[in-house]
This record gives sequence, C-alpha cells and structure tokens, in this order.
Amino acid sequence: MNCSISGEVPEEPVVSKKSGLLYEKRLIERHISDFGKCPITGEPLALDDIVSINTGKIVKPRPLQAASIPGMLGMFQNEWDGLMLSNFALEQQLHTARQELSHALYQHDAACRVIARLKKERDEARSLLAQADRQIPMSASVAVTANTPSISNGKRAAEDEELGPGGKRIRAGISAGIIAELTDCNASLSQQRKKRQIPPTVATIDALESYTQISSHPLHKTSKPGIVSLDIHYEKDIIATGGLDTNAVLFDRPSGQILSTLSGHSKKVTSLKFVARGDLFLTASADKTVRVWQESDDGNYNCRHILKDHTAEVQAITVHATNNYFVTASLDSTWCFYELSSGLCLTQVVDASDSNGYTSAAFHPDGLILGTGTSEAVVKIWDVKSQANVARFDGHVGAVTSISFSENGYFLATAAHDGVKLWDLRKLRNFRTFAPYDSDTPTNSVEFDNSGCYLAIAGSDIRVYQVANVKSEWNCIKTIPDLSGTGKATCARFGPDAKYMAVGSMDRNLRIFGLPGEDGPLES
Repeated sequence: MNCSISGEVPEEPVVSKKSGLLYEKRLIERHISDFGKCPITGEPLALDDIVSINTGKIVKPRPLQAASIPGMLGMFQNEWDGLMLSNFALEQQLHTARQELSHALYQHDAACRVIARLKKERDEARSLLAQADRQIPMSASVAVTANTPSISNGKRAAEDEELGPGGKRIRAGISAGIIAELTDCNASLSQQRKKRQIPPTVATIDALESYTQISSHPLHKTSKPGIVSLDIHYEKDIIATGGLDTNAVLFDRPSGQILSTLSGHSKKVTSLKFVARGDLFLTASADKTVRVWQESDDGNYNCRHILKDHTAEVQAITVHATNNYFVTASLDSTWCFYELSSGLCLTQVVDASDSNGYTSAAFHPDGLILGTGTSEAVVKIWDVKSQANVARFDGHVGAVTSISFSENGYFLATAAHDGVKLWDLRKLRNFRTFAPYDSDTPTNSVEFDNSGCYLAIAGSDIRVYQVANVKSEWNCIKTIPDLSGTGKATCARFGPDAKYMAVGSMDRNLRIFGLPGEDGPLES
C-alpha cells in the first residue's frame, strides 16, 4: 500500500482513525502541525488520531527502468521533459504577471493625470468664483466713492468703466485723502529717523566675519531649479522664495519646515513681498500678473486677487511703509500704484520721456519717494504724490537688476551688469562704485540690512560691506562663496538684526549663513 500524500510505499506507515487512510508518518505529522486537518478529506485531525502500523522491513525494489542503460536514459528524458514543461509554465506566469503590472502602472499614471487635471480645474473654478464674487456690484445702500469701487480684483475695469484717449482705462487716481495719509506717514517716520540709533542687538562686524553656512533647504522643484526672488518677514522669521518653477515657498526658519507652497503663476516668480502687518503676501510673475495671497485659519494661503493691469513681465513689487499700498513695475514701461485691501489699481504711470521697461523698484523708507531701475541702465526717482520723475541717475551698464534704500534715508544702492553704485540722495550724485566681478558676471542683487549698517551684494559670490559715509571707505568684511555650484547667486537678504543671511541661487536650495553653532534648523 502507498502513502496517500507521496504515493510511495511508506517507511513508517501510520493510519488515520477517522478516515482510515495510510500515510508516511513524518509527512502526516508535519501536515498536522502546519494545518491541523486531514490533507485528503479536510477534516480536523490531531496527532492522537493517527496509529502506527507494525510491518516488516520494506526493501524497495529497483525500478525496472533502472535495470538497463536505455531504461535510465528514458528516465532522464522524462525528467528533462517534465523540467522543461515546468519552466515553460513559470515563464507563462511571469509574462502574465508583467502584463498585469504594466496595466496597473498605466492605470496609476492615468489616475495621477486625472487627479492633477481635476485639481487644476478646481483651482481655476475657485479663482473664477472669487473673481465673480468680487465683481458683484455693491448694494445701492452702500455709498461708492472714487477710492472704493465695486471691483476689487485689480483687473481692467468693468464694462461700464470709462475709457480715455487711445482706449486706455481711466484710473481713480491717488486721492487727496491717500496723499494726506502718505504725507502723515512720511512726517512720522522722518521724525523717528532723526532720533534713530543703531539697535544694540545688531550683529557685530566680528560676527559677520564668522558667517558660515548653517543650513541648506531644497524648496523648489528639480525640473526647473533656480531661486530668483526672496523676502523675509522679520517679526515671524519666515523666509519666502520665488522660483523658476512658478511657485512661491514660505519657509519657517526656526523649525526648518515648509509652511506653504503657493501655486498659480504660469511662469517664474520674479518678485515677492510680505506685508509687515496683517496676513497678506504678494507675488509678481513673468506671466504679467500679480497675486495677492491671504493666510487662512489653517495656515494655508489663498489667492485673494489676481491683478492683470500690466501687459508685460512684472519685475518688481514694493510695499509702502503704511502697509496699505504697494507698487508694481513692469517691462511694459509702467508702474502701478495699488490699494492693498481692494486690489484696485489707483494709477498707472507711464514715463513719456522714453519707453524703457522697468526691471526693479523700491520705496524710500519714508514712503514719498519711489526708485525704479530700467532695462536701459537708468535709475529714476519719482515723487509718489505727483507721480512725477524728479531725478534721473545715469552711469550703469546693462539692466538695473536691484534697488535698495538705506534705513538712514539718504543712501541708495543700485545693481546692474557693471556692479553696484551708491548714490547720495541729498546731492543726487554717485559717490562710490563697486565692481566686484568680471565683465561677464552681472550683479544680481544689492540689499541694505534693516539697520543700515551693512550692504550685501550677490553675483558669482556674496559680499558684505560695512556701511560708512560719503567720504569714508566702505570695507568688504566678508566674502561668501556661492555653494550652489552654478556660479550665480541671484538674491541675498539679511535676517533680523543681521543675525543671519538668506541666499538664493540658480539651484533649488535656500541657504542660510550665520554664526557657527547658532541654534537653527537642521540641514535638509
């Protein structure tokens, strides 16, 4: 009799009390220990249910095929055929598994594309809904003044807005009330500036000389690396970066965490600014639009306004000291003055003297003067109240890439292809020029720190100068190499009290430089 499992004559035969089937002892014991049931009938079976059978010693006869060479060759042939059939079956199973896996991956990719498209449609629908809400006319019971029109989207005016000569929209203009507000702000800040003293908490020269990289954070996409704009919210210690990947990223420096990634622009984010008071944030893009973002209760930022008053790339944003107004400058040779709360363009200024596009802009700390840089190496100073061009600085080579007013109120630093020039606003003259790089390397950024003690220049590296006066020498106290490997540092900003410096380059990493050993986020 043969074993019911192996089909061979058992060496230690046992029989099941329940089914009466014969088994090899070692095989049935292993099966019971693994499954606890009869392998043939499927009924529960325990070790106590099997009984050993006493038999004489079994001598297994030699198979007839093994008695001759032809028989053995036949056995080998049968085994080889069985092996080939088994291998063929395995290959068929592998092919089927590959097809199923390929189909599953295709379905996953298609699902991801559908999800991305739905998210895009959802965001567009939300944007259109927000625009529609803002375009609903105000109730007749609400008085509509020149400064509070029913449209707050910053777009071209509604159909019923009057058109001027050449089809241009007639703007509400900067009203007498707004001018009074700007003048009062200027008087207050000017008075404070006369009593201004350098805060004792500002980092010392020795501290800046010890600056080293303390962290690096990959914030933007690898597909389009490059950080081209940067700003810091001093009270919250939040750093914002704008990239070639069309996104703006808000980064919490103390924790080293990304707070929010703002998507919506279709081209690179050329400029961005925090509003010092409140929960608003501004971004400008090469897609010709400006977006006003508002922080929600859950910490995310929602797009509140999409401003479409420019017809070319918007290159710069600057916020007025009142935190109620801001200015945008564009390659369309205009700059726009906006009311922040409504997103309304109050006036759009065109310089009739030439048609050079604007590449940079900044408010004077007191708020009544606006500086702009053009693509043709000219720096223009504007009176905000009258929107008149009151001064013009020539001498640069190439587009003016960056403008920064000193906190002392009478120094202006401008950067272009040929380096950095310092201007004395009291005498309207250039009193110092830095040319730190070769003729093929433009200076991409220039920035005074918030105390007016230091000046940072970014190009193929980052250089920090000690601010002196018109006659004294401005010493370079620290040179920081560009660690991105691209040879192009695009932007640099001092943190609060110059305790650290945030640097963006043409890779995807935000780099923080400060004192070694300072508490800060771990390097990503």
